[in-house]
Order: sequence, then C-alpha cells, then structure tokens
Amino acid sequence: MSGLELAVAGLAGSQLLDAKYHVKEDFLLMQKVLRDAIGYFYNVARSRASYWYYFEAACLKYPDRTAIAFPRPKKNPPPIRTDMEGNKLYDNQFDLETYTYKQLYLMVLKLSYLLKYQYGVTAAHTIGVDCMNKPLFIILWMALWNIGATPAFLNFNSQGTPLVHCIKIASISQVFIDPDCSGPIKETEEQINKELPGVQLHYLNEEELFRVIQDKATPKHRAEDKTRRPEDSDHSCCLLIYTSGTTGLPKSAIMSWRKAIMASKLFGYIMKVDKESNVFTAMPLYHSTAAMLGVCPTLFAGGCVSVSQKFSAKSFWTQARLAGATHMQYVGEVCRYLLNTSPHPDQLNHGVRIAYGNGLRKDIWQDFKQRFHIEGIGEFYASTESPIATTNLQYGEFGVGACRKYGSIINFILSFSQVLVKMDPEDSEEIWRDPKTGLATLAGENEPGELLMKILNPANIEKTFQGYYGNKKATSSKIIQDVFRKGDAWFRSGDLLKMDQDGLYYFVDRLGDTFRWKSENVSATEVENELMGSKTMNQTVVVGVRVPKYEGRAGFAVIDLTDEYKSKPEEALSMIYDHTIKSLPKYAVPQFIKFSDSIEAQHNHKVPKNQFKNQILPLGEDGTDVIYWLNGNRYEKLTDESWAQINSGTYKL
Repeated sequence: MSGLELAVAGLAGSQLLDAKYHVKEDFLLMQKVLRDAIGYFYNVARSRASYWYYFEAACLKYPDRTAIAFPRPKKNPPPIRTDMEGNKLYDNQFDLETYTYKQLYLMVLKLSYLLKYQYGVTAAHTIGVDCMNKPLFIILWMALWNIGATPAFLNFNSQGTPLVHCIKIASISQVFIDPDCSGPIKETEEQINKELPGVQLHYLNEEELFRVIQDKATPKHRAEDKTRRPEDSDHSCCLLIYTSGTTGLPKSAIMSWRKAIMASKLFGYIMKVDKESNVFTAMPLYHSTAAMLGVCPTLFAGGCVSVSQKFSAKSFWTQARLAGATHMQYVGEVCRYLLNTSPHPDQLNHGVRIAYGNGLRKDIWQDFKQRFHIEGIGEFYASTESPIATTNLQYGEFGVGACRKYGSIINFILSFSQVLVKMDPEDSEEIWRDPKTGLATLAGENEPGELLMKILNPANIEKTFQGYYGNKKATSSKIIQDVFRKGDAWFRSGDLLKMDQDGLYYFVDRLGDTFRWKSENVSATEVENELMGSKTMNQTVVVGVRVPKYEGRAGFAVIDLTDEYKSKPEEALSMIYDHTIKSLPKYAVPQFIKFSDSIEAQHNHKVPKNQFKNQILPLGEDGTDVIYWLNGNRYEKLTDESWAQINSGTYKL
C-alpha cells in the first residue's frame, strides 16, 4: 500500500472513529470550558463577577446591531387577512419594534437613573419584576444589574397567598408592574398592604416610561463599579427565579453569577448562539429557560433576542418570521401545539435552523423537525435550582429523544460528577442503599435512576449549590450525603432518567408529589390544601394523570365529600371551582375530579398516591367510575362523547 493510500485509509478510519466517539467535538468543548473558566475566574478576582460587564461590552462592541426585536400585538388590530387558499395571515396583527445595542444601552442607563434617584433603588435591594415578555422586562432587568440590585422575577399569574409568599420570602422591597399583566397583583393588593405594609407597588405607564427613557434630556446613570457589589463571588446571587419545587408554596431559587455566565458562554456555544443569531422565545421570561438560557447567551454574544408577548400556536411562525429568528425556544408542549395546528405558509417561510428547550417527546421529535424544516434540536435537562445542565444538540437520526449526548471522553469525565443511582424497589422515591455498607449503587443500563450531581466541596456546599433564598429546609432537602463514600455530598435532581448503551441520557419522570402541566410545576400538596379550603370535603388526594396527546400530567383530584355535600355534588363542584380559581394559578386547578366515599391512609398517616396515578379515563377500569372534567369554567360529567372530543382536540383542557 502506498503512502497516499495509507494516509487516505488513516483519514477514513479517524473519521469513522470520530463519528462514533465524537472525539473532535469533545476536544473542542473541553478547550472551550477550560478557556472560559480561566477567563471568568480572572474577572471574579478583579471584582467583576457580574454579567453586567459582559452585557456592557457587547453594547459597546456592537452598537448598531439589533439587540431586541418585539412583534408587539396591536391594541386595535385590523381584521385578520386571508390568502388565496384561505390561510389566515397574522402580519397585520403586530407592529415590529427593534432596538439596537446602542439604543438598549442608553435606555438601560436612563432607567437606571430613574430607579436610583426617583425610586431609591440601591445594590442592597431585592426588586420584584412583574412583567410580560416585552422589551420593558429586559430593560428593567439590566438596569437593576447596572445598579447592583437583585431582581426577583415574579410569575405574573400568581395571586393571593402564593404571591404574598413570593414577595415575603425574598424580602422584596419594591415591585415594578407591567400594566398588561397587573390583574392578579391588583386582586392581591389589599392582602399585600395588610401583610407586607412596607412593600411598594409601582404600576408602570409603559408608553410614558419609554418616552422618558428615550428622551435625550433624561440623565443617564452608569453605576460606579465600587457600588455594584464588587465583593460578589462566582456563587453569589444574581437574581431569584421562583419554582414550585416538590411541595408547598413557591420557592425562590438562587441564580448565581457563575450560572448566568457559564450558561452564556457554554450553553450558548453548544446551541450555536453567536452575534449572527436571533433567538425567538415565547416562553415566559420569568422562567430560567427563557431568561438564563435565552436572553443571557444571546446578549452575551451580541445576537438579537426576539420575544413574543405570549405564546400563540397560530401566529408563532409569523412572529418568528417577522422577527428574523434563527433559533427558537420550546418546552415539549409547545412543539405538540405547533404540530396540531393547520398547515400555514409561514411554517416554512422562516429562518429558524435550531430549536432548543426541554421536554420534546421522542414520538414527535422527527415529525417536528421535518414539518417545520428545523435542522437541529437542542434538547437539554435542567431544573431552575440545578447547578448544571445536560445538553444534546441533535442532527440526523442519532440521539433522538435524548437530553444528554456527548462523546466518550466527556462522558467519562462526567461519570465522576453526574450519575444515575438505583432506586429502592419498595419505595420509588428513595435511593436504594446496600444493607451492608449503607452506600448507593449506580443504576444499570436502561434502568431508571435518580440523577445526582456532585457537590465538589462538601464542606462548603453553597459554592456549588446555592439553593433557595430564605429556605434552609428546602435547600438541605436537595442534598444527599454519604452516597458512594462517607463524607461525599450530591445534589438530588428529583427526576428519574435512564442511560442507554451509547451513554445517552433520557428523561423518564419526576419523583414525589410534583407533576408538570402547561409547562409549569404543580405542587400536589398546595392544590390539596386549597381544595380543602372550599369547606366541602373531609379529605382529598391530588395526582397527575396522563392524557393522550397532552404533555405532562393533568391534575386529578380524588375527593371525600362531607356528609353535607355527598347528596349535592353539583353544588360542591361549583364551590370547589369558585374557590380554587381564585386561590390557585389557572394551570394548577384540577382538570378532573372523582368523588370517593373514603380515602384510606397507611399506618404512617400517608395516603398511597400511586393507586390513583394510573386512573383510566373516562369511566375507569370497569366502566362505572363517575369522573368530572373542567369544561371552561364549570365541572361536568366526563362521558365517552366528551372524552372523544378531548382526544380529537375539539375540547381543550
């Protein structure tokens, strides 16, 4: 064999090896991690842990590039036009707003002046942001980071006791409120004033505010570096994002500067977000997916963040086209909603090449890519409070459905810090421990196990896992020790995953009493507490049940009515709805209700819930169950006919 033939054979062999083990990708990613980590920790040593410095650098480097695009819904839209084939065209329903980095930077500095000198905001304050997806949210967020204050992103759907709790637990001193989503907080204002009299609520006039911060005469304020919390380290809190967690009221998860910066550097790199990218998100900015993995990487790179005020399956692709998107964010439900829409010209008349998010089901993965001509799917696994994420940028056929896909080198490195542990067969929520050693063991191939992430310094856990603000009990519940050896510590994800023979990770299910519905975590315990507040029942159990063609699990409540209401269930249902719609977010209100004469608890006073999670709809296993479903604003009997309408999509849950 000649030298040339040997070279060609060697090249072919190396290409086959790389295709199987992703050696080149792993090597480049490791280089990126090392280089970015060194650069960031150098900045931390210079008292520049804050994301602000990276945002400011992008504004100064790319002054004329578009930073934000916003298809703003028209207040009085004209009639929707149709094309020759009868497709509804949504172009005339929006006015496209764009802001360059120079314009964004100036607006941030001018709003910073107002916040500091008109509202007295300082670096010592935690400030509530109650806002829909729009430029106002991002401008307010960056202005608070300029000053050094800590933003707390409130879910604008929250009201009543959960909202008061969110404000209280984070020690929020002022809340800035978007007029387009002020209803729930106005409904709760009396309760806030009574329980938290020191909290100031500011209902913004968006149009007037934008006039002021775009006025040349308005002063600017670029905070001095020495006032922007220069003592912050990489693990210091940069903002608070609320998560329902597994039980009880919402918890304020601490986002660290390291998380914001490394999400920007590494996650953005993996998802191919650069200065030419335009990332379109209709996911709520108060969630970490849109905020930490959408806005932060894009502004860091000098790209454009495009935001939709709220998700609409019908106009999604029109908005993406108007904004000029190259990337889009999703949660699993979004992809199914889009697939369920009628064909539309804009579903192919767009520039989106990569869709990234979490929860895209394997059964629709390829259908989604093919119908909308998406080249790559960036599926990841993470939770709001998780110290790290897993990623899978998937092209072609390999890796469909996985939430972690790396080469053999990175898989080997991660095997020391990310593991799946065997679960107790007698208690699916507990990790199995060897009776002789008391230590855990790894889950087998394709065996579901809880994902654990290693705490590098068990003596100083907060440097790896910051936990929940003002809630030590909830924070400590996410840490498990003495797992593989005495003295070690690991973060508990609370989720079951499995690993296949290729080292790919797949999401399986959630542990505990939390289930996911409408892209939100629903706490069964919280729903049970609110149901009891209707004063119609002795006891209730809430679980999530699967519904065909819907992502996640729908709320299913089994209720033991009091003697007074056993003979008048319709009245009880009306009272239950009237109470829960006021005390719970809409997504947490039970979709199905079943009455039971008795709900038996075990010897430990806990009701075994697994028996309810496999409820067969619509009429139970023997066809005699009477189940009610939430049809709009009232509960009515679930019949074969109504169940068929739900399955066909005619009726919406």
